[in-house]
Amino acid sequence: MKLQKSTEQDRGVLYVVGTPIGNLKDMSTRAVEVLKTADLIAAEDTRHTRKLLSHFQFSTPLVSYHEHNRSKRGPEIIEALKSGKQVALVSDAGMPGISDPGEDLVRLAVEEGIPVVPVPGPNAALAALVASGLPAVPFLFLGFLPRGPKERRRELERWKRCPATLILYEAPHRLAETLQDLTEVLGDRRAAICRELTKKHEEWLRGTLSECLAAVQEGGARGEYTLVVEGAGDEEGDDASDSGETGWTQLSVKEHVDLYIGRGLSKKEAIARAAKDRDVSKRDVYNEYHRE
Repeated sequence: MKLQKSTEQDRGVLYVVGTPIGNLKDMSTRAVEVLKTADLIAAEDTRHTRKLLSHFQFSTPLVSYHEHNRSKRGPEIIEALKSGKQVALVSDAGMPGISDPGEDLVRLAVEEGIPVVPVPGPNAALAALVASGLPAVPFLFLGFLPRGPKERRRELERWKRCPATLILYEAPHRLAETLQDLTEVLGDRRAAICRELTKKHEEWLRGTLSECLAAVQEGGARGEYTLVVEGAGDEEGDDASDSGETGWTQLSVKEHVDLYIGRGLSKKEAIARAAKDRDVSKRDVYNEYHRE
């Protein structure tokens, strides 16, 4: 592996810049400076970012980079970086690369040996976690769950025995369905749900998942939500590992291995544990895991 030294004196730098998730006062001085002096800003929505730049009274050239044009625009931005341009990557809110296509651009830059410099800023997942009242360590960020009910429940089954606090994002029109699935798959755990984070009308629901679901069904849902859900207890976690006839028997090989990975094991360790549970060779589990 070749070590790559990244410094802010290098030409051709990709800056990953955090921007406010609601309250503009959360914009850091460094973030303003980087956006002001960059040659180009790659923005998820140029109209949204232009308003942000206008608020701070400067105008840096903008180019759109989003889910629908990333395959074409990504290589173009990489070429600009290779020619010596300094590019700032921003999302509509929070840190780029977390549940948005910025992750792909960072990967392309790393593969090309282009320095990538993070400029930390607000993040909805961490903000919700530290104010949730639930354990902050360990935590597992799931982002947006699959939209289809079957796929969503399958994903929850994958992580339901994970002892880490779970964090996920959800749109308002799917919030009730997701809370229903969380309750049925994970059990009625403690949870904290927030919307309008850092804004004037920030709102929280705290209680059990069923209590939060009842509140949403009664009051409706508006805006984007961040959900923080209590992790599995010791009894739930034990079901998936040492019980022999319970927990893993209904799982596919991939789900079985991923279960252990979710509990903090490396892939190699997880394959070995799954092979032991199933009384088969590690090679058989390895081949099956990578075939699915």
